[in-house]
Amino acid sequence: MKNIYRTTICLLLLLDILQQARAQEEKCGILYGEYIEAVAAGNIGYAAERMNTDISSAEISAAKVFSDFSLSASYYNNSDWNMAMGQGVELELSKNITFGVRKARIGLAEKQQELTDALLADYFRNLRAESAMLYLEAIKQQELYRMQADSYMNIRRLAVSDSLRFEAGEITMTDAIQSRLEAEILYNELINAETGLYRAYAALGVQMGRSAKDTLFCPTEELRPIIRKFSLDSLLSAAYGNRTDLMAALRNEDVAEAALKLVRRERNTDVELSLGTNINSQVRNEIAPAPAFTGISAGIAVPLKFSNINRGEVSAAESRQAQAETYTRQIMLQIETEVIQAYRRYCTLTVQVENYGSRMLDDARSVIDGMLYSYGCGEVSLLEVLSAQRTYNDVRSQYIETLFNHALSLIELEQSAGIWDIHSL
Repeated sequence: MKNIYRTTICLLLLLDILQQARAQEEKCGILYGEYIEAVAAGNIGYAAERMNTDISSAEISAAKVFSDFSLSASYYNNSDWNMAMGQGVELELSKNITFGVRKARIGLAEKQQELTDALLADYFRNLRAESAMLYLEAIKQQELYRMQADSYMNIRRLAVSDSLRFEAGEITMTDAIQSRLEAEILYNELINAETGLYRAYAALGVQMGRSAKDTLFCPTEELRPIIRKFSLDSLLSAAYGNRTDLMAALRNEDVAEAALKLVRRERNTDVELSLGTNINSQVRNEIAPAPAFTGISAGIAVPLKFSNINRGEVSAAESRQAQAETYTRQIMLQIETEVIQAYRRYCTLTVQVENYGSRMLDDARSVIDGMLYSYGCGEVSLLEVLSAQRTYNDVRSQYIETLFNHALSLIELEQSAGIWDIHSL
């Protein structure tokens, strides 16, 4: 009998030591607002996307370059060595002139930069929502971990008490062993909850672009009901005016239009202007002597655009423009669907949160406290205590899940509507 008592005490002490050892890891609490700012400043993926802005600016500079001049030089010898007909050098400077191509190319580069800015804004919109969801997930895991820790501590104290009562002959060995086993089971569940918690902490570090090797960032806020009033019409209006993916689709239309304009300008007839000089040496031939002289020439070359008969490139650009317009209509329909679905989901979960309340938690807590007290007095069985504990855990976990889903639906609603005023959770 003493072995059972000692084993129970030693085992529970060992579990406490292991739990305290894991708790020694360095943690850093972070507020939601600080976390979102850190994500904007340190997220590696967002930093890579921002580089597209520099690339598009460089492409505008490249589009502003004028076409280069061409310089050609040639030497000729009119049998000067045997007939004395003289030698000469010819130099020519030429330049190809296009009409409107450079301007169209600059316009296309500028539209592409606007599209890049819109895509960057849309990337941050999604990143911000994803980061808020991860922060919310970390809060949820904290709440679940606390619930498991509370359950474990309740049954742990009960197991220690049962070992003492068994030594005193108040309960049977079976009850003492069962309470110890229940404590071990809850400890394993606590470890599982801790695994999910640390995974959520690590995800926060990744979003902020920081390694979780030395420091784990943990939320300092708690789950709470966030009740707000929205109008579906105002949400749809805001979505059509603020959704960055719609702005990106509209900018993509502008890019397609600018690309079509460039293709048409490139099909225009261009000309090549040339200016040259030729330097001729003295002709010493006795039959037809001539003095040394320098000649000047100017010319213009106009290509014959027979290739314009093929309109494949123009047709492709026109199709891309029509495709961009179709994609914009699809985005608008998708936005409407997303806003309506998110709005209905938020309204439904708001009703659930309001009806749930914390009264059920208080009632379940009072039941488990009463059961633990009655068990200590020998009025109820261990199975009744364990049943009450499980009921309390079910009610508490359901309440946590309801609050989590409600906050999550608010994030999804504001993301779909293109608005963002969530400054705390």
